[in-house]
Amino acid sequence: MLILSEKRDGLGIITFNNDERRNCLTHPLIEEVLEALDDFKKSKVWVVILRANPKAKVWSSGHDINDLPKKGRDPLPFFGPYEMLLHGIQDYPGPVIAMIEGSVWGGGCDLVMCCDIAIGAYNATFAMTPAKLGLPYNPSGLIHFFNIIGLRKVKEMFFTAEPISASDALHCGILNHMVQEYELEEFTVNFANKILKNSPLAVKSIKEQFRLLAKGNAIDAETAEYIQAIRRIVYDSEDYSEAIQAFKEKRKPVFKGI
Repeated sequence: MLILSEKRDGLGIITFNNDERRNCLTHPLIEEVLEALDDFKKSKVWVVILRANPKAKVWSSGHDINDLPKKGRDPLPFFGPYEMLLHGIQDYPGPVIAMIEGSVWGGGCDLVMCCDIAIGAYNATFAMTPAKLGLPYNPSGLIHFFNIIGLRKVKEMFFTAEPISASDALHCGILNHMVQEYELEEFTVNFANKILKNSPLAVKSIKEQFRLLAKGNAIDAETAEYIQAIRRIVYDSEDYSEAIQAFKEKRKPVFKGI
C-alpha cells in the first residue's frame, strides 16, 4: 500500500506510505489517494489531513521522473494523473489540511498549495524544482503559487529551485502555522476538530466560493495560445531530454539552452 487511510468521526487521514521512493507522486500512489478521497466522500468525512509517515525525511519528492514523457509531449497535461490529484484536493467538499514534516519538492509543493490549510514542523522545507528538471511549469500551477504568496517570492522559488525554510514559508503564506515536530500531529488534529465543530454545509459552501473566486485571473485566447507555445519550446528541447537522462544517471544536467 502506497498510502494509509483512516476515518475518525468526520475526520479522514491520508498518510503517504512510500518512504523508500520519498513519497514521490507516482501514478499508482495518486490513484490510491483519489480512491481514498472518494471513500471519504461516501462516508461523510468533512475534513481531511494529508500527511507523510511520522519522522519521514521527505514529505513528498513530487513527480516521479519515470512518469514524465519524452520530449515533444506536455509533461503536465490537464487530464494527466497529477493534475487529477490537484483537482481532487481542490474540489473535495471540505477542507484539506497538509500536515508537513520534512522536505517538500517540486510537485509536492504544488500539492501543498492546493490544500486549504498547511501546518508544518520546524524542519519542513519547500523547493520548487521544475527548472532543475527542464520542465515548463503550467500556468494553473503558477497561479496556485501567486494566489497565495507574493510574485517576487514565487519567482525566487522557481528561478533558483533552492529550498526555503519553514519560517520563510510561514512568513510568505505557504504555512498557516509552524510548530515543533513533537506537537505537529496533536496540533493538526486539534485544528481539524475546531473545523468539525462548525456547520459542514457552511464550510463546504465557503470553500467552494473560495475555489471559484480564486479563478479570477482571466486571460484572452491569444495569451493562452502564446503560453502554450512558449511551454512547448521547453518540452520539445534537448535540455528537457538531458535533464531526464541526467536524473536517471544521478549526475548534474548540462544545459545548453537548446
